Amino acid sequence: MTDYGYFLSCEEHSPAELVEQARMAEQAGFTRLWISDHFHPWNDAQGQSPFVWSVIGALSQVTSLPVETAVTCPIMRLHPVVTAQAAATSGVLLDGRFRLGVGSGEALNEHILGDHWPQASVRLEMLEEAVQVMRQLFEGGEVSHHGKHYTVENARLYTVPDEPVPIDVSAFGPNATELAARVGDGFVTMTPDADAVERFRRGGGGNKPVLGGVKVCWNPDRDEAVRTAHRLWANEQLPGELPQILPTPRHFEQASQLVTPERVAEAVTCGDDVDAHVSALHAYAEAGFDTVYVNQIGPEQRGFFDFYRTKVLPQLAD
Repeated sequence: MTDYGYFLSCEEHSPAELVEQARMAEQAGFTRLWISDHFHPWNDAQGQSPFVWSVIGALSQVTSLPVETAVTCPIMRLHPVVTAQAAATSGVLLDGRFRLGVGSGEALNEHILGDHWPQASVRLEMLEEAVQVMRQLFEGGEVSHHGKHYTVENARLYTVPDEPVPIDVSAFGPNATELAARVGDGFVTMTPDADAVERFRRGGGGNKPVLGGVKVCWNPDRDEAVRTAHRLWANEQLPGELPQILPTPRHFEQASQLVTPERVAEAVTCGDDVDAHVSALHAYAEAGFDTVYVNQIGPEQRGFFDFYRTKVLPQLAD
């Protein structure tokens, strides 16, 4: 049975708006929350990027739903020791209902300290070592580590949840999927790719959870929904490694000029056709996903939650 959660977009919304959306998501019948972790938005039109760990603290006070970052990069901007402390505190605040989603990141967020942006294979190597360090810290003992990429001396987390925070690994290619299967407590990916799910399970993931996310744009006027999705999230349609290597929102805006509204309309479920929304989510269930997180693009949040509460989620429960 697939669960359906809501995906909070820190790139688009202020902290107060994110907290209100969490309330509405729970009232609408969503069962879990994802929240993005960025230093920059993808483009200036999105217009926000609050510090995710502060927002998670606020979420812990207004919702009973589990929360997960989707995803945090613990390899550069935030050292794995600092990430572990933030995640452990979140686990305590949420009474064990927090999961840490991690990935190898994008230059957009991670190059800001002036460090060299490594190639993908090196970033995966760094991510694996970071996960190792964080798992040791979650146990609550003193940790010293002298690895290829990270040094830790006499570090101990004094505030930790009763059970170590689960770490789910994001992956978009075979090598990253193998890493997720090897070191993750779950697998995060954004397309309903049954082959990737099978690769994860055969590579050692077994019955661990597979988690996916999808963006939609509800609006009674489908043409307006397409315009909104294109204005705010054309970057989602950029191919290959571009999203990992472009360094600033300005560069994403330049590249996104190549993405047409027609391309967005083909790729994103827009409008208020119930069957289209249900079909988009069923694709993940059919591919073997355990949880699917839905993000509503744009300002029409209340209408979206009413639409899903009354028309979409009841069909998904059948």
